Amino acid sequence: MNREELVNIMNVRSKPAPLVVGKGNGFRDDEGESKMEPHVGLEFDTAEEAQEFYSAHANQVGFKIRIGQLYRSRSDGSVISRRFVCSKEGFQTNTRTGCAAFIRVQKADTGKWVIASIKKEHNHEFEASGETCPTTRIQRKSFPTPRSSSGGASRTGIRTRDEDSPSSVVEIKRLKKDEMDGVGGGLAREPNKGLEFNTANEAYKFYYAYASNIGFRIRIGQLFRSKHDGSITSRRFVCSKEGRQHPSRVGCGAYMRIQKQETGGWVVDRLQKEHNHEIDRSTDPSRTASAASKGYREEGSSILENLDLVETNEGLSLVKRVRESNIGSDWYNMLLEYFQSCQAEDTGFFYAVEMREGNKGMNIFWADARSRFSCAQFGDAVVFDTTYRRCNYSVPFASFVGVNHHRQPVLLGCALIADESEESFTWIFQAWIRAMSGCRPVSIIADQDRPIQHSIAQVFPGTHHRFSAWQILDKEQENLGALLSMDAEFKYEYETCIFQSLTASEYDSAWNMLMNKYNLRENTWFKEMYRMRKSWVPLHIKGTFFAGIHVDGSLKSYFSPVLTAQTPLNEFIVRYEKALEQRREEERKEDFNSFNLQAVLHTKDPIEEQCRKLYTMAMFKVFQKELLECYSYVGIKINVEGAISRYLVQKCGNGEERNTVAFNASNLNISCSCKYFEFEGVLCRHALKVFQIMNIRELPSRYILHRWCKNAKYGILRDADSAGGSQDFNALMTWSLREESRNYIEAGAASLERYKLAFEIMQEGRRNICWQN
Repeated sequence: MNREELVNIMNVRSKPAPLVVGKGNGFRDDEGESKMEPHVGLEFDTAEEAQEFYSAHANQVGFKIRIGQLYRSRSDGSVISRRFVCSKEGFQTNTRTGCAAFIRVQKADTGKWVIASIKKEHNHEFEASGETCPTTRIQRKSFPTPRSSSGGASRTGIRTRDEDSPSSVVEIKRLKKDEMDGVGGGLAREPNKGLEFNTANEAYKFYYAYASNIGFRIRIGQLFRSKHDGSITSRRFVCSKEGRQHPSRVGCGAYMRIQKQETGGWVVDRLQKEHNHEIDRSTDPSRTASAASKGYREEGSSILENLDLVETNEGLSLVKRVRESNIGSDWYNMLLEYFQSCQAEDTGFFYAVEMREGNKGMNIFWADARSRFSCAQFGDAVVFDTTYRRCNYSVPFASFVGVNHHRQPVLLGCALIADESEESFTWIFQAWIRAMSGCRPVSIIADQDRPIQHSIAQVFPGTHHRFSAWQILDKEQENLGALLSMDAEFKYEYETCIFQSLTASEYDSAWNMLMNKYNLRENTWFKEMYRMRKSWVPLHIKGTFFAGIHVDGSLKSYFSPVLTAQTPLNEFIVRYEKALEQRREEERKEDFNSFNLQAVLHTKDPIEEQCRKLYTMAMFKVFQKELLECYSYVGIKINVEGAISRYLVQKCGNGEERNTVAFNASNLNISCSCKYFEFEGVLCRHALKVFQIMNIRELPSRYILHRWCKNAKYGILRDADSAGGSQDFNALMTWSLREESRNYIEAGAASLERYKLAFEIMQEGRRNICWQN
């Protein structure tokens, strides 16, 4: 369906009213009935035409629409499906009623967009038919026909439409007539060095319009900040095929860089026009502005879905907005029904729901009995996985994940988050504590955002909060990217400071040197990261138990790749259960291997045999590596104070790798400056070397953590002292017996004969327990 056919189909009557800029159909304010109702199979040339059609239909019926969820291809990241929904969909504001009306268009192999699904029923009254219903658009607007003009400004005339956009989100406006060159829509001026703009926003729009006219797309590239006050001083707008992070990118070097002037304006100071790929000359010049707007949405959607591009005093800034769940009430009801069915089958299933004021979605937490029992075993180091926040997930799904005795991710609870406020995260964390009988982790890996930081400090006051590695790298690139990429000396000194510092004073000294040498003392981000150093610098992290999750990475997502950003709502529960079963089947396989297979010994050291009997296969390999490495180290006694001896342990032939080990001969306590045992829970090669020197043939039990052993599935219930307080001990006993009883019931209910035998054994066991005091 082309644009002319669309106009004919809609059969609208003109009305003497001004054009509403926000409208998506390109018509005047119209009234009348459409000759064609939306239906499955209806084709359009573009997704924008589908939106225009649905917007015009909505206007005539008496409701408004807005852009809903988009879905991307897993292969190349292109948009393959879009939803346009009733403006009253969801519950995020008081005016929304959870209306489920929508159309979803799917991109076909032919390039056409086809209505794949539709729901016409609304749960609210319609407005008067024919009223103007402005909508949020994918923003496909045509340039006006150029005409003569008296005079002209020396700068481009693209302005931020503050009066129409209260949030100041960047929007492509119609370009002035003097920026056009002929009816074909060619720009009168190509970008060149020295070209001036009032704002960075204007520069972006100018370059995007130019790019669309030529036949390529752009995206926002690197920004540069002042070393004095951290303000933005320069920005790059690059070809969308710059870099090689995605198969569709070919390392194109085309870009335009603008520099902020003392007057407050911006000027093009660097420019590269040559591309290393073919240009799409088929771009319709009449749709240049719309292509710019559409490209803005699609190229940067993973960012712009969560960020507003705002014109500020410092130029063009990406400002994070508080995301809210846009899930309809019908799906929440279906989820709650699912929880109730789970609870009927699993008496240990826990879920909690918090309704938000004004019907602004729900906070939901749930955990089955297996997850709650796993927390008793592996709840000491937790990852709060909020992958949905950096990807365009249809479900605001977060999970609590630990590390089991096979070094595999283990599920410790799940949540749906209504919004990203401190109140929501606090409620989620408190629900987790209730479900886990008051268990609090030793450490937690979670995002750096202030709402999460404050919630963790409030709910887990004694827990070491470590920032997610991806977020540190992202912020680092944003604030120090220019220095890191252009100054090799700075990069070396910066990484040495972070990763090679052995003491706090050494780190402080190196950090101060960086601030002074590279004029970073007034850099806001640099100062803030120093203040929060205990949450991300390896020196301050390695003294806390994190179950070996490396400081330069995070635990693999528990639900990947089964649950992805493209997972639709109606498949969420099915895929959730599939991922859960896959992970638990992997754990069962490792349990079987650990009890039925034996790792090969590489030495005659009795300690190796001792640990092979106790550790799981995965953990024994970790220990065995440290044991074998210790043979290439030498230990020298450097100090003796009573029963405590200190050794300098270094690698043969490498004097730079040195660590100090303290050994107490009276109680066999040992500690190493590398803090490997504290971080990983396994003795390091340096401590093992000292045990060899002291001829210790068996490791003290405190250095073989029960959580890494084959029988860790029975919890830490060896004695009351190892389980903490009496309340915790009772809870652990309850979960341990409940988990075992579930397996017993499944085995006993397999047949009538097994049932009879299981029942007799259970009765006999109960009698034996009752006879004991």
